[in-house]
Amino acid sequence: MNQKPKVAFICVHNSCRSQMAEALGKHFAGDVFESYSAGTELKAHINPDAVRLIQECYGIDMEETQHVKLLEELPAIDVVVKMGCNVVCPFLPSKYEEDWGLDDPSGQGDEAFQLVIDQIERNVKRLAQNIKDDAIKRN
Repeated sequence: MNQKPKVAFICVHNSCRSQMAEALGKHFAGDVFESYSAGTELKAHINPDAVRLIQECYGIDMEETQHVKLLEELPAIDVVVKMGCNVVCPFLPSKYEEDWGLDDPSGQGDEAFQLVIDQIERNVKRLAQNIKDDAIKRN
């Protein structure tokens, strides 16, 4: 049996978009790939609006299941997904890479967060389907 590929959702601070993507990756695609998130710098905690909205929308407590982490803390990664950095995105070696180009909703209202959450959900499901269909070559 093949081992599930490891997907890393990365951005600079690992405090909002990448954390939401990790949570939704585990929720919607845990049977297809392992989800991780990380950054090159750390914030003290996960964005509280992200934590609240993911809890409200999906019943997932990110503070219980996740923490902010640096790229160096990740295992070897097969697929890297960049969240859409407005600066130079971190580099992480992988076999495949995507950039989702998501706006950072930090400091904005719930509506901005919900738009990003909806995009992440769609992208996670598409990524999972591409991996299932073997459209993303991991070897």
